Amino acid sequence: MTHSLDQLQISLPSPEQRITPDWKNAERLQIWVKRDDLIHEVISGNKWRKLRQSIRYAQTNHIQHIVSFGGGHSNHLHALGYVCSALKIKLTAIVRGHYHNNDTPMLRDLKAWQADIQFVDRKTYQLRDDDAYLAALSQQYPNAMFIPEGGSSAHALTGVSEILRELRQTYDYILAPVGSGGTLAGLIAGASAQISDKQANIIGIGVLKGQDYLEKLVSNLLLKQALVPVQQANWHIEHGFHFNGYAKTTPELTAFCQHVNHTLDIPIEPVYSGKLFWAAKTLIEQNTFAKDSRILLLHTGGLQGARN
Repeated sequence: MTHSLDQLQISLPSPEQRITPDWKNAERLQIWVKRDDLIHEVISGNKWRKLRQSIRYAQTNHIQHIVSFGGGHSNHLHALGYVCSALKIKLTAIVRGHYHNNDTPMLRDLKAWQADIQFVDRKTYQLRDDDAYLAALSQQYPNAMFIPEGGSSAHALTGVSEILRELRQTYDYILAPVGSGGTLAGLIAGASAQISDKQANIIGIGVLKGQDYLEKLVSNLLLKQALVPVQQANWHIEHGFHFNGYAKTTPELTAFCQHVNHTLDIPIEPVYSGKLFWAAKTLIEQNTFAKDSRILLLHTGGLQGARN
């Protein structure tokens, strides 16, 4: 029996919320937030955008088993685990690190949703995109569909690009956090496909140490899907806001997230959305954007980084 995606009760389109933060120079600009964190209570933000087409493909092709990858706090695995449980699809989660005696809240949820969790060491996890390793896993899990880390598959770009079709107004700049590259690649593909005299400048905010690496991830995703148009969107990645690495934070960043939560009533966390908002604040204070520019921050949801 195939379970309908409608039963997930996804709320789209997500709202565009104007904010007036207490940041220097903010009054010179129009600042909005695309609240993808409100799409669903569990399947939050870009995780649903990147998963939707993959799940549709699995259902259309009667695939009953999905294998994917992530860390012990993975927003992607958390969202995928919920979806698979609701739609009665088996999930095998290959998790970086050994949490046998130290479950995270995310892993406890996966267990409650009957996911098959396989812990691997970091050296093995680094092979997650290696053809030989994936071939061996395919032998181990025949008839399973593999979804890359972060959900950044071929299907992801199509799902993310739908964000731009939802927008109710035009923006000069769109800012989004970058981890596995799928969200930024989807935005670039969507913007490039738009017939418009004025495309938004798309700025990725690297949430990990990845100069050149992140650019290559994004470019490879576009190339693999033949989604590099002649007139490619204007995009770049800012690398000064990763706070020394993925999931790394400081007391200052933690306090900033709490301040945004309190003053703007928008939940953010230090791993993704907190670094996005911090970067926006810094760039605005540096007068990076021309007066009266319209700026959209893409809240990609995923609050596992805020759970203890």
